[in-house]
Amino acid sequence: MASRVRNSLTFKFYACSWLLLCAPVLLGAASAWAQSGAKGVSPMAFALSSPDFSNGGDIPKQFTCSGEDRSPTLEWKDAPAGTKSFALIADDPDAPVGTWVHWVIFNIPAGAHSLPGGFEKKEQLADGTRQGQNDFRKIGYNGPCPPPGKPHRYFFKLYALNTDLALRAGATKSDVERAMEGHILGRSEWMGRFKR
Repeated sequence: MASRVRNSLTFKFYACSWLLLCAPVLLGAASAWAQSGAKGVSPMAFALSSPDFSNGGDIPKQFTCSGEDRSPTLEWKDAPAGTKSFALIADDPDAPVGTWVHWVIFNIPAGAHSLPGGFEKKEQLADGTRQGQNDFRKIGYNGPCPPPGKPHRYFFKLYALNTDLALRAGATKSDVERAMEGHILGRSEWMGRFKR
């Protein structure tokens, strides 16, 4: 009996010693893991804007189906170091059928700082930029076209990525979101409103 007690006490002593020695290492590893995970969940923000409408303001008619239905100018700066390409998704979370996608564009070169207004509705451009299919089942941008009633919000979300996406032109929003997982260095958005 005395032998079992001594063995038990000896085990507890060594177990406590191991924890005291290893706890700082384990805590450090846990902290590093948490920080790494946080970077993936909350990527660095950078600045996106448009000279065509203010953030939260009204989108002018020419950028909607009530006008010329051409894309607005978008500009950005302060992209994170290591950016290899950009992707942009524009959608309307207030659509009656659920979030409606207006624009999917990806593999925008890292050196780009803007998308000009009236962007070409081509699947692929000479610089490698590719456009996906929106929820109108068309390539490129199609603007706000809500039913009559209260204003809808239109979010232009720009992602800085550490890679090019191995996707063909015509990819959907879901395709792009899946391909971006684990590659987002930064994210920014600009929102406008429109009603008919």
